[in-house]
Amino acid sequence: MDNWDDMRVFLAVARTESLSGAAPILKMDPATLGRRIARLERAMGAALFVKSPQGYALTDLGERTRDRAAQAEAALSFAFDEGRGASSGLTGQIRIGAPDGAASFLLPQVCAAIQAENPDLELQILALPRVVNLSRREADMAVTVSPPAAGQLTVQKITDYHLHLATRADAPVIRSRADLKDRPVVGYIPDMIFDKELDYLGEFGAQGVQLASNSVAVQLQMLRCAGVGFVHDFILPFAPELRPVLTDEIALHRSFYLVRHTSDRQSDRLTRFAAALTKGMQAEVVRLEALHA
Repeated sequence: MDNWDDMRVFLAVARTESLSGAAPILKMDPATLGRRIARLERAMGAALFVKSPQGYALTDLGERTRDRAAQAEAALSFAFDEGRGASSGLTGQIRIGAPDGAASFLLPQVCAAIQAENPDLELQILALPRVVNLSRREADMAVTVSPPAAGQLTVQKITDYHLHLATRADAPVIRSRADLKDRPVVGYIPDMIFDKELDYLGEFGAQGVQLASNSVAVQLQMLRCAGVGFVHDFILPFAPELRPVLTDEIALHRSFYLVRHTSDRQSDRLTRFAAALTKGMQAEVVRLEALHA
């Protein structure tokens, strides 16, 4: 198989697990993508996907092909990086994976500022309620809330951030932990917490969660209706109808980390973007946390 363009189509479908998910990334219609996948499978003499109404799942051959194609994609990207030179502006496409709190309330404005300074740069934010798999090239880099313990990865701390309990400003006043009794608790779905740093309930003695979601954005909407739960300080400026409570008694301290594949250190373009992203996130956390202090 010598058609790299078809392999690009394959990688996009493998990462999104559907033709409809890959279509906007590649700016092609799903029917065309389906024909390209079929052509690639004919050329390889075997199926790469198991197709179902739920989407496209990789076969064993598909998984091996994905890993090798991702390595080739990275090598090709490095070659282009060397040709661009360090003095030029950032160009090309860069995808950042992140938990949805950072993806929804920090990265949009940070990425918009970086892109404004680099008009030929295309930035994609991948918000996932799980750890982003960099080895499979789901993203070029990832923001995480704890450093990974294994893998060929480089980890750099970005910044600290804080969380406090919050509730509707017009709810009955909470003056002590005793006042939390009988208030519905908003938080993560317990069996879908993908990082121990997101397991907040024990921090204020809650025995369970009555309003739950795997999404920070959905939890925020729940708090706008009822209950009490932890909210990032950098999110509170986006929700003026909420007020933090028991701030002197209950507070959480967490950190964001930037994780990259070790081989990507060869890429000057990704290294320069990582530096800009880190600086931007540091400044934005400070700015937003100061707004509600």
